[in-house]
Amino acid sequence: MLSFAPLLGLVLTLLGAPAPARPARHAYHASITEVRYNAAKQQLELATKVFTDDFERGLSEGRPAHVDLQTAGPAGAIITAEYLRRTLVLKTPAGAPLPLQFIGMQPEKDSYWLYSKAAVPGKATGVQVRNSLLLDSFADQMNIVNLEANGKKNSALLRQGHEQETLSW
Repeated sequence: MLSFAPLLGLVLTLLGAPAPARPARHAYHASITEVRYNAAKQQLELATKVFTDDFERGLSEGRPAHVDLQTAGPAGAIITAEYLRRTLVLKTPAGAPLPLQFIGMQPEKDSYWLYSKAAVPGKATGVQVRNSLLLDSFADQMNIVNLEANGKKNSALLRQGHEQETLSW
């Protein structure tokens, strides 16, 4: 089927009317982080899903050139790991840092899964999560965190002005 949108835009421009705006790729800005507590290994295992275009914009801010994860090669993983360590911070409920170890990333059609883990000392009962992923890039960014531990589930919606929450099990 033929699309008349480009032709309509040209005709309207020639007539002095503004051309219709390009549709947005998606209507919302969000990430989702699935956190599982592995008691046997005493670690948190994280999988974070981000939209590719949003994430590349966040990675590119403050850099001289746009970061394209499809062509960045190993540098893309390094930049991603640095960004995640800065924007996804885990601590014990008492406030002791739980350093994030980046494992890797997996592309999908219009998104990426980012995998990481963090060692948890002793018998854990919860985790402080600070997720400011893409908050500097999008005012409406929402970061959903779902935690599964010891058969219990807990969730948090983090956004501008509310970037941190303690999730217990």
